[in-house]
Amino acid sequence: MASVLLRAWLFVLLFWLGVLSLGWNLIAAVLRLFLRGATARRVGCAGISYGYRWYWACARASGLLRIDAHSLDVLRDVPGGLVIAANHPSLLDALMIVARLPRGTCLMKGALVRNPFLGAGASLAGYVSNDSTRTMVRMAVERLHEGGQLVVFPEGTRSPAPGRIHPFSRSIALIAQRAQVPIQTVVIETDSPYLGKGWPLWKLPPVPIVFRARLGQRFEPAADAEQVCAEMEAYFRKELAR
Repeated sequence: MASVLLRAWLFVLLFWLGVLSLGWNLIAAVLRLFLRGATARRVGCAGISYGYRWYWACARASGLLRIDAHSLDVLRDVPGGLVIAANHPSLLDALMIVARLPRGTCLMKGALVRNPFLGAGASLAGYVSNDSTRTMVRMAVERLHEGGQLVVFPEGTRSPAPGRIHPFSRSIALIAQRAQVPIQTVVIETDSPYLGKGWPLWKLPPVPIVFRARLGQRFEPAADAEQVCAEMEAYFRKELAR
């Protein structure tokens, strides 16, 4: 009986996540008629951030999730652009990070940008699609020059398992090099495989689900993007093996 109730609560949380995303998408579609350029992007990023912050507060209150991402709050006051690179153990990672960063803008798969639950909101916020590498780099640099904080997952997909990572893409270091901004690493730790690679949405994980995001090493932009990428990947492997 207890497992049935927990499963029901978990699905209620996921349902309201969908409602929140769709609701903001509808609001964003209207705002796009009146807002343009950097103003639209600031409003879009802030709206997503505060909406998901409220959602995570409700999720914590349910007792099913324990999320500690408060260390990211210091990044709000960092002037100028910043690339924020994190490992990617679950589908919830981006939502957890942008909830703490009102200037956070995401590098997303093209299919997600076109998703009916996310498209208008992502467009208003100026989220960057990875459909074309050249366009992706150009748009990412533009967002960083506007003072945005670009949230990226260098693996390009979810990690194979908690504590493990895929090889990193050098495009992240290339973006930082072109924009001349540092890369702030964020290490996400979890004891749960929920919403990770290969985990079915309907399968109940052990609860509470615990996520912790902590600030890691900051990498300065360098001419050799390949070397920066290799050093960053080695750093994550070392941190996750601790």
